[in-house]
Amino acid sequence: MTTQPDDPTTTATATATVEYAAERPARLEWAKHAPDVYKAMVRLEAAARQGLDHTLYELVKIRASQINHCAFCIDMHTKDALAAGESVERIVQLGAWDESRHFYTERELAALELTEAVTVLTDGFVPDEVYAQAAKHFEEAELAQLIAAITVINAWNRFGVTCRMAPGHYQPGQYK
Repeated sequence: MTTQPDDPTTTATATATVEYAAERPARLEWAKHAPDVYKAMVRLEAAARQGLDHTLYELVKIRASQINHCAFCIDMHTKDALAAGESVERIVQLGAWDESRHFYTERELAALELTEAVTVLTDGFVPDEVYAQAAKHFEEAELAQLIAAITVINAWNRFGVTCRMAPGHYQPGQYK
């Protein structure tokens, strides 16, 4: 069997071809059926990212998407981060950032910890020490933007996971 280099479902090796599982279809093209909500989310996204460092912004979006198991958003934000010059190593280590602290700045670590606290909310609140650490590294206006960015990616994740949006087709910058 001959494979196409851009076909994500098969990979040719020196001796065999590997067949990957079929891509699951999306449950619902929610943006098509709720275009006003989609447009509002795009505006909210644009407002939330204002004034935030692009690298930090993408790290936060990837980490929240990992926690929420949103494969579509992990695919998108990983590709955007790589296209913007982020290292593969730092992206790979995000899933274990607390064990890989030396890959990140103190400011990034505070943002990642805040991202986890806002995303999970298992105790129903963001712990005071997590908030205080973030407040130590971000001015109030920037902290407000960071909280907004974390909140927005969590909303996008809910759409992606619920509607089962398929990863693998996004091209860097596609929705900008």
